[in-house]
Amino acid sequence: MARSLGQISAEINRQIGLLIHRSGKLEMIIVGTHKAIMIPSLAHLRGGGGRLKGVRLVHTHLRGEEISDEDLMDLLFLRLDMLSVLQVAKDGQVQSLHSAHLQPARDGASSWTFLDPVHPSQQRGSVEDIIAEVEAGFSRVRSLSVADDGDRAILVSVTAEVKMLAEESLTELGELARSANVKVLDTVLQRSRKANPRFILGKGKLADIMILALQLDANLLVFNQDLNPSQVRSITDFTEMRVIDRTQLILDIFASRALSREGKLQVEMAQLKYALPRLSSRDDALSRLSGGIGARGPGETKLELDRRRINDRLSGLARELKHVGEERYRRRAQRRRRDVPVLSLVGYTNAGKSTLLNVLTGSHIVAEDKLFATLDPTSRRLRFPTEMEVIITDTVGFIRNLPAELIKAFMATLEELEEADLLIHVIDVSNPCYRDHIEVVERLLSELDLGHIPCLKVFNKIDLLADPAVGLLEDLSEQGVLVSALQPETLKPFLARAEKMLGRILAEKDL
Repeated sequence: MARSLGQISAEINRQIGLLIHRSGKLEMIIVGTHKAIMIPSLAHLRGGGGRLKGVRLVHTHLRGEEISDEDLMDLLFLRLDMLSVLQVAKDGQVQSLHSAHLQPARDGASSWTFLDPVHPSQQRGSVEDIIAEVEAGFSRVRSLSVADDGDRAILVSVTAEVKMLAEESLTELGELARSANVKVLDTVLQRSRKANPRFILGKGKLADIMILALQLDANLLVFNQDLNPSQVRSITDFTEMRVIDRTQLILDIFASRALSREGKLQVEMAQLKYALPRLSSRDDALSRLSGGIGARGPGETKLELDRRRINDRLSGLARELKHVGEERYRRRAQRRRRDVPVLSLVGYTNAGKSTLLNVLTGSHIVAEDKLFATLDPTSRRLRFPTEMEVIITDTVGFIRNLPAELIKAFMATLEELEEADLLIHVIDVSNPCYRDHIEVVERLLSELDLGHIPCLKVFNKIDLLADPAVGLLEDLSEQGVLVSALQPETLKPFLARAEKMLGRILAEKDL
């Protein structure tokens, strides 16, 4: 076969490639140019982020070159069992066979292994044994990292931020993944001034991620940055893995957590708004028929039908949300007529708002150590020590770079905050980034035109502080109140401070 390949390749002055199945069956013959071959899509072969394709490539080189970088990229991105290059002289004689396969080892080792060059007639051993050993090596590495089924993700961040902020943001992405029940296998951080317009990261870094996916049996890539539709398609085509971005991950969490009718409507609206510009522009199922120059042709394309259905559904959701909003307004009007003061809990997600509400009112709403454990607004009655009765409301938590679709969709819910007499800003002081979280919440409140409402800062989770400095506690006490929602005895100063501020606010309103 090598002799025939060399003679034909030299005669037509083009590279020839053979894709050979593990069974020995010839899967495909590829005829290229003098310099390269173009391998078509292998979608019909077995796939999956953590498996090899089950075929090896043997192709000729006519200029005496060995395995090139382009060959290694084909080996990696196509997840070939092995890649072999036949060096062919001008007279068609085969000189030597160069082979390489992917390397299962980690810890900075090379991504591939090169076999010693050999003349095709002098080969020793079995290529099937080599491939079996490679797959067994990947299986051993994966067994150390994967212990269960479900989504197994590699988190990726490409940013120009300083290293500390980039690492904090990537850690938060990991918490979001945990909230979505995604197993995080590894993280990849690339700091770059300018993102690659096609892949968002460099091709070399994408190759490293492919090796990680093979070694860890990952089936999902989660990017910390928003991806445009063409970037998602490009990365998916190269890696054959599912690719999502931070916004889609947050939307998935919201979809699984929304319980009320209003919450479900809001999440569906946000998901449809996110999906609308990402509909595939490729329309193989129903192409438009031309009816002459400038004619539109009969019927609509499948893409247009999908867009129209989404727009119709968005219009229906908007009407339903308007109706729900009117019902909520009527309930708030009854509350205003009764002249009951309103306290609204706001803060960064997972700051402990729901736990604080449960302890203060003896309620049992869902409170977990996860991001966005609570989405639906919840109101309860609270009686202060002086017998003053108020309504205390828990709302959805904030997060940095909150998707615009979610802010717009949850405007009806956030209208609850407009009725508040006092905002209770709950802060997780045990989080090293709590100062950044304060800035995020205050900026979002300002964008929602809620900055004029009086606000009491409540520094929560002081029980998790390890040997806090005295100066830090004094500084925080001047800014607000120190509490632990899990220690009810620490809530008395908060109740006294809130009651005092509320009394002053109501007195000013009476004036």
